[in-house]
Amino acid sequence: MKKSDRLKLIVDLNADQEKKALEAFGRIQQKQIVLQEQIDGLKNYRLETIAKFDLHCSTGARIGQMLEFRSFIEKLDKAIQGQEQALTQLEVEVSRARHNWLNLHNRTENLEKISDKALKKESKEEDKREQLEQDDRVSSGRRGGTRNA
Repeated sequence: MKKSDRLKLIVDLNADQEKKALEAFGRIQQKQIVLQEQIDGLKNYRLETIAKFDLHCSTGARIGQMLEFRSFIEKLDKAIQGQEQALTQLEVEVSRARHNWLNLHNRTENLEKISDKALKKESKEEDKREQLEQDDRVSSGRRGGTRNA
């Protein structure tokens, strides 16, 4: 098996790993987007709830309602905080996945360059060998032709 063929196999295997790493990176990024949208939704819901309660309180509210509202907002704040912590952890995963993909991508590019060089070298060697064979045929034809003349 030629060196270029062996390198091609390695390039193909690495390209497959790179593709899988890119897909994993995309999935993690998608999770990040969804989580950020959930956090934004919770924050908007919190603001809307406060605005509605403020409107309700303008007409007068009982202490029990105020305590329930305060408790609900605290639970909502904890949920938002938990989601933000999860987002922070996910951002670390996104960074790792991106770094992994970039490493594989750079490695694939380097291997492709090495493979291309090996292929060009083999092609030049093949051309040189063919030229030598052709030269040998021509020179042996001349020798044979002078004997017959």
